[in-house]
Amino acid sequence: MNTVVDDLMVKGVVTVSPEETIGAARNQMREQGVHALPVADATGHPVGMITSNDLLEDLPDDTLIARIVDPKVYTVPRYDGAHIAARIMRNHKIHHLVVTEEKKIVGILSAFDLLKLVEEHRFTIKNPPAESKRNHKA
Repeated sequence: MNTVVDDLMVKGVVTVSPEETIGAARNQMREQGVHALPVADATGHPVGMITSNDLLEDLPDDTLIARIVDPKVYTVPRYDGAHIAARIMRNHKIHHLVVTEEKKIVGILSAFDLLKLVEEHRFTIKNPPAESKRNHKA
């Protein structure tokens, strides 16, 4: 597979800061039609991820993102292979990765973005299955 993360990621990703409120995050997600927002510090470095699942709790809109954000953020460099991103998502059971370049956020990649590879058949089978010898009669 020659496809790299940069070919699939959403560029110009909207981020939020830990000092913003979950009400603002909800509005951003609704306006952008997304289910996850990277949380970035003032220098553009990822410090967390907030997803629509995080917003399911009945918390007031004025609650700071810093209070609920999971500081464990998974990243992938923009020029890594798509298979690396898929492995990270599968191993950690997550649906979104922050894409970075020089440790700064440059995009986001979702499991749906990876599904485009399958949908568009931009993959190849390394070792196709061999024909079964059991059913052959000599």
